[in-house]
Amino acid sequence: MKFLDGLLVAAFLFIVGSMLGWVLEVFFRRFFSAKKWINPGFLTGPYIPLYGFGLSLMFAITLIPVETGYPWLDALIVILIMGAMMTVIEYIAGLIFIKGMKIKLWDYSKQWGNIQGIICPLFSFLWLLVAAGFYFIMSEPVLKAVIWFVEHMEFAFFVGLVFGVFLVDLGHSLNLSVKIRSFAKEHQIVVHYEHLKESIKEHAERFEEKHASFCFPFKSARKFAEELESYAEKAVGEWKEKRKK
Repeated sequence: MKFLDGLLVAAFLFIVGSMLGWVLEVFFRRFFSAKKWINPGFLTGPYIPLYGFGLSLMFAITLIPVETGYPWLDALIVILIMGAMMTVIEYIAGLIFIKGMKIKLWDYSKQWGNIQGIICPLFSFLWLLVAAGFYFIMSEPVLKAVIWFVEHMEFAFFVGLVFGVFLVDLGHSLNLSVKIRSFAKEHQIVVHYEHLKESIKEHAERFEEKHASFCFPFKSARKFAEELESYAEKAVGEWKEKRKK
């Protein structure tokens, strides 16, 4: 495979993984964690890059031959490597956002054995289940999809188009993150991304403003700085209530 073809395949897997991961997170939050419809992740559009990197790397790992002489052991080794890799990716991503941007995209601090609220045994186990599902169910269809993509490179135009939209979304989200980071450093707090989305949505509903929505959670009639101030006041109030208890 040529170098350019390899880059296009990586972009293809990244976009597919990011979008599938976004769908998975939407339903996970709706039925298991938050119990409500939430636009998850850092970006506005239907992408979660962590899953994009995950799919690309899991696919690459399945291409590496593991031969112990025992098929069940081969499968176990590959699944453990993929599960561990996803936990590492999750930890690095969480650390970058919390330490570098003062933004908390998820919070496992209430889970047993968590490390800095970024990773925990429960979700590492869930990553193992995802890895097992990929190995036994998805690896073959993904391989066929990659082969089809390589044989139909004209489709690369659409991948490039979607990737372009993704980059625009990324630029917009990074611009927001700069404002959030500046505000968080000034107030010495870490901003919980989903709580901020909820704060904006609640204000819009309270004053019957048709701005905040599932697709555009940060769109508001107020200035973004005002939304951050409102979020901070609410967060401090909740923190004081917990201290009283």
